[in-house]
Amino acid sequence: MTLQQISYALAIAECGSMNKAAEKVRTSQPALTSAVRELEKELGMSIFLRTPKGAVPTAEGAELLQSMGQLYRQYELICERYIEKDMKRKFGVSTQHYSFAVSAFIETVKQYNTLEFEFAVRETETLNVIKDVGSLKSEIGVLFISNYNRKPITKLLEENELKFTRLIECRAYVYMWKGHPLANEPSISLEQLEPYPCLSFEQNGRDGYLYAEEILSENIYPRMIKATDRAAMGELMKELNGYTLCSGILCEEFSSNYVVVPFRDDRNDPGSVMEIGFIANKYGQLSEIAERYIEELKKSLAINARQ
Repeated sequence: MTLQQISYALAIAECGSMNKAAEKVRTSQPALTSAVRELEKELGMSIFLRTPKGAVPTAEGAELLQSMGQLYRQYELICERYIEKDMKRKFGVSTQHYSFAVSAFIETVKQYNTLEFEFAVRETETLNVIKDVGSLKSEIGVLFISNYNRKPITKLLEENELKFTRLIECRAYVYMWKGHPLANEPSISLEQLEPYPCLSFEQNGRDGYLYAEEILSENIYPRMIKATDRAAMGELMKELNGYTLCSGILCEEFSSNYVVVPFRDDRNDPGSVMEIGFIANKYGQLSEIAERYIEELKKSLAINARQ
């Protein structure tokens, strides 16, 4: 197995086509096909199924490609650090839809020369956070674990050789627009919320409910609306008096338009405790910039979290 064969296989998986993959890696289609066939022969397995619509990874192939992706990314990191001196160093963060995680990212970027680094922050679904860090697309992921989702999240982290490090514990709060009829309540019950739509970030997959970004997603809410980004969520809160259940961490830039109110019904429920933290490769050593980002995360949480 060679690095060239690995790069060819990864290109096919990304492009879904032998011809497009050959263009991407700048080789001929016959040369690429021959290299991958030799690799399959060496491994004694089929990595791809050739179909009229393109090349599709087999079940064994998909697992192999994930490991190949991690290996090849490590190779790229070594090249960037020791060989390709003029190439920009990369740092990426994947996170659930948390304003404090983005604020920490901004503060981190301010401390580095953007001519020397290629930065990326990805607000995305829970499964994509884990996938991004597992494939080394992002070095750090930010998400939460509760008693409800602990088992499936922990299983996925183990499968991807990732480790979760807790930063803070939070109880459930109701997050809403400042003009909401319940915005000035000292605490809010589920019964009070029944006339209003509960908002949540959409999660893909059959078991998407297990990876919800909102605490107490196992409760039954009569009115539900899904969204995919924070801007849409904000509009739904304002125009429809929607709400979501969250950690109560509200960054200063949002405090003039939104409020968080304690969720009364689950005050004594252990399932309403969120453990917010970061995930990273279990065996890798964090880069200097990743360490700096984690420090900024801690600062942001210390400033904005409810006591």
